Amino acid sequence: VQLVESGGGLAQPGGSLRLSCSASGFSISEYSMSWARQLPGKGHEWVASIYPDAAESFYEDSVKGRFSISRDNAKNMLYLQLSSLKPEDTATYYCGRGGKFLVPTSVEEFDLRGQGTQVTVSS
Repeated sequence: VQLVESGGGLAQPGGSLRLSCSASGFSISEYSMSWARQLPGKGHEWVASIYPDAAESFYEDSVKGRFSISRDNAKNMLYLQLSSLKPEDTATYYCGRGGKFLVPTSVEEFDLRGQGTQVTVSS
C-alpha cells in the first residue's frame, strides 16, 4: 500500500505545474484523497481534498482559485493543478488518504501519505 508523487520542479512566478499521485495496493475510489505541503522550515499544511466520487472538493484559503484537485479512479491517480504560482508556494507537496467517510482538512487526518515531490517557485 503506497502513494507516489511526481511532477514537481522549478516554475516561475505566475507559472503552472501539474502534480500526480499514483496509488497502489488499494483502490482510491473508496476514499477521500488530499494534497498537503511542507513549507521550508515550517510545518505541514493541508492544501486540498476531494470526495471519493469527485462530487465536491475543498481548498485551503491561500490556494483557492489557483489550485485544482482532481482524480481518475479508473487509473488510481490523484492530481493537483497548480496555477498562478507564487514564491510562497515553494514546498514539498505530498498526497494523502483520508477515511472512507472522512474528508480531511488537516494532515493529522491522513492515514497514509506519500514521500512528496518538491515544487520551487522562483524567477
